[in-house]
Amino acid sequence: MPVDSKLTASAEKLISEKLLVHYDRHARTLPWRAPPGANATDPYRVWLSEIMLQQTTVAAVIPYFEKFTTRWPDVAALAAADEAELMAAWAGLGYYARARNLIACARAVARDHGGAFPPDAETLRTLPGVGAYTSAAISAIAFGRRAVAVDANVERVVARLFAIDTPLPGGRREIDAAADSITPDMRAGDFTQAMMDLGATICTSRRPACGICPLREDCAAFRAADPAAFPVKAPKKAKPHRAGHAWWIESDDHVWLERRPDKGLLGGMRGVPTSPWREGEAMAPDYPVASGWTELAEPVAHVFTHFSLSLTVHTACVERDCMAGRDGEWWPKADLATAGLPTLFGKIAEAAMKEDIPCP
Repeated sequence: MPVDSKLTASAEKLISEKLLVHYDRHARTLPWRAPPGANATDPYRVWLSEIMLQQTTVAAVIPYFEKFTTRWPDVAALAAADEAELMAAWAGLGYYARARNLIACARAVARDHGGAFPPDAETLRTLPGVGAYTSAAISAIAFGRRAVAVDANVERVVARLFAIDTPLPGGRREIDAAADSITPDMRAGDFTQAMMDLGATICTSRRPACGICPLREDCAAFRAADPAAFPVKAPKKAKPHRAGHAWWIESDDHVWLERRPDKGLLGGMRGVPTSPWREGEAMAPDYPVASGWTELAEPVAHVFTHFSLSLTVHTACVERDCMAGRDGEWWPKADLATAGLPTLFGKIAEAAMKEDIPCP
């Protein structure tokens, strides 16, 4: 159904005013936020929260954010952090490249910017792990500068508000331009957070609560009675599947852990040794050490962003000296919670520790 999605300049201005009034009354209280009207807040806390929130829910991020800011209260402390300790503290939050970029960015701020985040989005974008959205969000929220920050929530709100029907990702240029048209010069940080809140709590992907939306009278998708149809997404491609083997090696109530290469998936994280992961069926197992190996009945399954994975888990009990000279460490099984294992390796540990592994 054709919808008139064009707005006059006065209507665009009214949108920002309506939304800011709503935000002043209903803003979410979050540990990294200043209250409405404060115009700016601590850039370190804004940056840290925005990195953690990438593809991760607010509920999942809050305990990690509080743990990080207690342990590393400012960018200088984080820049001086031990990388292994930081990676372990990040474990469970997923998307581990973010953690590697986190410490790289903190060190760049300390080294190249005198320990202070630059205020403008263009310079912020030169920092490791800081893209177009994150740089705009930091500039607007932390420094009160006018910048247009479009995350998934904002993208959804704007696509519905203007009934932008060009399928994603192609429609993002139109969405960015439309978001720019309604972003005010004043209180840009509050407006950015108000848009995020609107998408997260009212203009949700499923069953949007249009009845309580402060912008429903301006929303072209609401007038078309089909807000859930926006944004229009291209058909999803089926995820490829990969397979491989994992080696659970025990000795004297300890398990052998290795640190994965810094580059690549789960880079820098601790885990049990594995074979290469390949599409289709796994290759025949090439055991890392001679022993009496036992194969678990069920493989461990995990889903990453771009592919699914199944690992056949093989267990063995060995003498400690057979791992001498290898790059890894024996970790107490009773203390595995402190190893900072990613979810995949946590699943492997859970499966292996249910088995009675025969030891010589």
